[in-house]
Amino acid sequence: MRFDLRFLSFYLLILISAGHYASADVLKPDDSILSNSGVELDENLDEWPDGWPEAKGLSWEFEEGNRFLRLESTEPDSMVMAYREIAVPEGVHALKFSWKQRITNLERGSKAWFNARILLEFMDADRKKLTPSPKPFAYGQNHPDWEVKEFSFLVPAGAQTVKFMPCLFHVKVGSYDLDDITLVPTDTAALEAAARKREEEARMRYVAPEEPNKANWPSELHVEGNRLINAEGEEVWLQGLNAGNLETLPHDKQVIKSAVVGIEEWNANVVRLPMKEEFWYGESVYQKDGGQAYRDTIDQIVTLVANRGAYLVLDLHRYRAPKQKHADFWVDAANHFKNHPAVLFDLMNEPHSISWEVWRNGGWVGEKKGTDESAFLTEAEKKANQGYESVGMQGLLDAVRSTGAQNIVVVGGIGWAGDLSGVVNGYALDEHEGGNGIMYSWHQYNWHTGWAKTVLPVAEKYPILVGEVGADTNKMDFIPHDIQESPYTWVPDMLGFIQKYKLNWTAWCFHPRATPVLIKDWTYEPTEFWGVFAKEALHGKQFEMKRMR
Repeated sequence: MRFDLRFLSFYLLILISAGHYASADVLKPDDSILSNSGVELDENLDEWPDGWPEAKGLSWEFEEGNRFLRLESTEPDSMVMAYREIAVPEGVHALKFSWKQRITNLERGSKAWFNARILLEFMDADRKKLTPSPKPFAYGQNHPDWEVKEFSFLVPAGAQTVKFMPCLFHVKVGSYDLDDITLVPTDTAALEAAARKREEEARMRYVAPEEPNKANWPSELHVEGNRLINAEGEEVWLQGLNAGNLETLPHDKQVIKSAVVGIEEWNANVVRLPMKEEFWYGESVYQKDGGQAYRDTIDQIVTLVANRGAYLVLDLHRYRAPKQKHADFWVDAANHFKNHPAVLFDLMNEPHSISWEVWRNGGWVGEKKGTDESAFLTEAEKKANQGYESVGMQGLLDAVRSTGAQNIVVVGGIGWAGDLSGVVNGYALDEHEGGNGIMYSWHQYNWHTGWAKTVLPVAEKYPILVGEVGADTNKMDFIPHDIQESPYTWVPDMLGFIQKYKLNWTAWCFHPRATPVLIKDWTYEPTEFWGVFAKEALHGKQFEMKRMR
């Protein structure tokens, strides 16, 4: 392994500082090569390599005959950055960037994106940033062994220079080792084909905004016993899917297309839309508009769904126990969608690791004991889900009704919404006069058992929404593999169970990377192990439950 930093016929010098950086003159294509960047071939390896300035946070390490660059942060929230501007030779239209890296002792900063990263930005002759520039190569986890990274990308028209900026971005502490860095021209054909495909996908995902067409909107629902009844006195059975990703990326637009495809091609009469209050208010690093674009996207989806005569479940995609900020959100959202006939409110995605008393009435939410399905959450998310006073699910319902909104509310049980038994044992929520009623939500995947005891007693008294359900051939690593049943036996039985007891349901997930996946890609072709079954059920095929779990 050697530190070989080459770009055509010129070399790269890196300047590093903590909390600031220094810029060097732009190199020209006719600059001569300094073999191995003057790193490996120095006669005296105890001295600083020729051409590399000494700076805080930068060091050259020697290990098993190999010399490499190290960025090291020892001061919390400082930034250690390497910076260099490299001239882009005329006629170069694509670049391949490769390097080796090792990350040790890394603790991310106060934000999830405070991590180890490499930035590459193109500039024109006026030093204005060009797009598209490569997305940041960001790494938040330790990797104590050397690993090779390689990416190729097109050079935007008019690019004169590219800025190379590896850094430890406001981390608490950590070391970022780099070696064998190369930036070389590459063929454009494959990259141009991929770009054309992305453009076509963007065109295909576009759905024109529509004005509300109330003549096509569905009739307002209310609860009678354990069924949903519309304004005409007819029973309505909600069957549909989750159009996911607005709970992950506030700027996602594919979900708009997904909602329409789910209704028009998959025959769903309900779409569950996961979202987060922080995006609603524009509090993420991705947003600069106070959440206006995010709220506009949700409004557009609500209108598209309602114009097609279907319903939308607005899901606050949070975990564990509700906080005051979630109650405040529901006041805002309930005012926004007050008495919209197509909109139902799913108050909190998956409560867990709390008692029924705290679930209903609120109370102190301490450190979670034991292990469960929270392994997929980040450490920051886990920490945020403990050490606070919860307002309880009743508090969220009260927040909605305080606005005068009558919309049906959906309430998930404990155990990641997998257990509703407490609802018939003294912990049912109190509905307000004038409200359209409560549905209880039950989530089930192919490692859950106890179907009858966790939901059926409640289903005798209240309408149920199986808000998330599905199975995948790819096993979840945070769940023991041996308890995850094959979808080919589990899915038909679960669909048969849902149909037998006429439970409302929304399949997870109408996204090719949110397992269990209903679709293979953005052509919306169903997966054989889950999507095919779900699509058939939405089109009326009946399934037999051969075995209760």
